[in-house]
Parts: sequence; structure tokens; C-alpha cells
Amino acid sequence: MSLTFYYAPMSTASVTQLVLEELGVPVEKVKLDLSKGDAKKPEFMKLNPNAKVPCLVHDGTPLWESAALTMYLGEQFGVDKKLYPAAGPKRGEAMKWITWTNVSLGEAVYRIGRNTQWAPEDQRNAKAAEQAVKDVQDLLQILDSSLQGKQYLVGDYTVADTHVHAFTDWLRHMKTDFAPFKNINAWSERCGARPAYKKIMAEG
Repeated sequence: MSLTFYYAPMSTASVTQLVLEELGVPVEKVKLDLSKGDAKKPEFMKLNPNAKVPCLVHDGTPLWESAALTMYLGEQFGVDKKLYPAAGPKRGEAMKWITWTNVSLGEAVYRIGRNTQWAPEDQRNAKAAEQAVKDVQDLLQILDSSLQGKQYLVGDYTVADTHVHAFTDWLRHMKTDFAPFKNINAWSERCGARPAYKKIMAEG
């Protein structure tokens, strides 16, 4: 088996990095320097024409989008290790949370970033940023309510938890207010206590 992982620090590739570590999958890592345009070099864009990380090449097939990678790696390497549900409703539930994180929550987070720091100042909209912050809080309330009375998202720990937790970690770095969400905070502590998480965090 050949597995190559293209990543950059402080990017959504950290989600995939955590998933790979959790699953214990042997992988060749290729670090890209986004500030030097590594992701826009022709050899990388042949693998991912979006010019973004993460990108994974499994036995010659390029794969991208962090949500797709989490689901794919879970299916390929996680079922026997009890880190991803077998095909059926529980898997559907795991897929639901992984996709929700990138699509519903991710869209609101993008609006915050675009209207506070990513776009040029003359393209930012303070009211849009304010609404996006409210939307993120509403979405986190959905997650918090879903964790009521549960240790993890779909029963025992799976890479769905790895994925969603990595994203909420990023939100904490963005100074998102997590004070109202006691279930998320308790779940985050459990996720953060896992050896794979501690190892990746120690590596920076």
C-alpha cells in the first residue's frame, strides 16, 4: 500500500493529520509551504487542481477535501479498529456530523473570517460578521444539545469525533465563546485526552 499525505501547518490538513494518527496508518508526509506557493506548483496541481491541502494519494489515486478524507480513511482503516462504524445507520450518523462540520458550520466560520480578517478591509462587512458569529453560536448549540447524555457523537469514540473536535479546536483559536456549551466542553476534554491528539499537539 502506498499512502502520501500533503499538508501544511495551521490549515485544515491538521484535521486529516489527526485522523491518520488516530487510525495508526503508515503514511509518507509531504509538507508544503503555502506562503511560497507550493500548492500552486504544477506537480501538486496535477494532484489537486484546487491548489489546497489536505491532499492524500492512495495507491496512485489523489483524494482531497478533509470531510471526504475522514470518511474514506474511516471506511478503509477504521472499521476493524472500532474507530468508524460499519455500513449502516451509525455510519450515516458519523457521515452526517463530518459533513455538517465542513458545510453548515464551516460556511458560517468562513463568513466570520472573510468579514474580519481574510478579505481586504474595503470588502469586509461588520454586520455580516456579527450575523456569522450568531450563526456559529446557534450551530454550536445544535452540537451541544446532541451531546447531551453522550460521551461521543455516535456512541463510542470514532474519527467523526476526531474531525469535529479538530474543527472546534480551530474555533477556540478564533476566540469563539464556548462558555455556554458545557456538553461540548466536556466532550472536548475527552477528545483532547486521547494519545493521538496529545502526540500531534506536542509535535506542533
